[in-house]
Amino acid sequence: MEMERAIEFPHTHMDRRPRKRQRLGWDVAPQAPKAQVGIFCGQEVGNVTSFASSRAPSDHTSSSLFVKGVARNGSPPWREDDKDGHFMFALGENITSRYKIHSKMGEGTFGQVLECWDRERKEMVAIKIVRGIKKYREAAMIEVEVLQQLGKHDKGGNRCVQIRNWFDYRNHICIVFEKLGPSLYDFLRKNNYRSFPIDLVRDIGRQLLECVAFMHDLQLIHTDLKPENILLVSSEHVKVPDYKVSSRSPKDGSYFKRVPKSSAIKVIDFGSTTYDRQDQNYIVSTRHYRAPEVILGMLRTTVVALPSHIFMLPCQLTNNYDF
Repeated sequence: MEMERAIEFPHTHMDRRPRKRQRLGWDVAPQAPKAQVGIFCGQEVGNVTSFASSRAPSDHTSSSLFVKGVARNGSPPWREDDKDGHFMFALGENITSRYKIHSKMGEGTFGQVLECWDRERKEMVAIKIVRGIKKYREAAMIEVEVLQQLGKHDKGGNRCVQIRNWFDYRNHICIVFEKLGPSLYDFLRKNNYRSFPIDLVRDIGRQLLECVAFMHDLQLIHTDLKPENILLVSSEHVKVPDYKVSSRSPKDGSYFKRVPKSSAIKVIDFGSTTYDRQDQNYIVSTRHYRAPEVILGMLRTTVVALPSHIFMLPCQLTNNYDF
């Protein structure tokens, strides 16, 4: 069966509001023979391409959109989402003809993150596949807009995760990111929650403050800073002696702990990001990290409360939710 290739176009020339779209040929379930083939809404960052109008093929087994110079690969069989709206997949399958699923990197309230091979750029990427539910789709479109704005001003790409591409696939907003290392939380968890060296803590804290200041200069508030949303750029690490557990048996490896080779970090997850306004009065931040003044409705100061194994950074910033 010949399947269709996604045609991408720049979002600057489109209405970005989420809306119900026509199904693609590869999105048609076997029991729906009259479904139409439509535009696959996507955007390649920094690459302007053309797009074509939708059409209704007479034969669904051979219908195709012809894209000059683009190879067409088969898509996986149609699967229904799970009861929570999560995308169902199998390793080795394709997400469009461009991306091949390599592994699952994580899962959250928003959806899932998959490690995929980008056939066009010849590199591994991380694809955030948002749940096929209206409120999460809308949040994803907000995140795409924020990421575009951040990328425009963060020329070096040293503060926030960089967006590569985005598209709508089988009613799921898919955002393609550069592939980074583990989150601070995952690194600590796999390291038995052992503390970082103070110099590393200091450097991570400095970068985090710089990122928040950068966003605030753009009148943007992240609202969901937490260890899960702070990623190490590299997953490489070294093992160093852990003198605090020297009395334990060396057989279980307790004499050593892992320390990242690089302290470079980037902030992710901008689905809850909002613009700084005087009328902000709603609950923000993940419950486990929510500051007391937010819970009590006293939104004059907040605190970055990362686990004590990392650091606590109290900051007095009036009318701001980050810190």
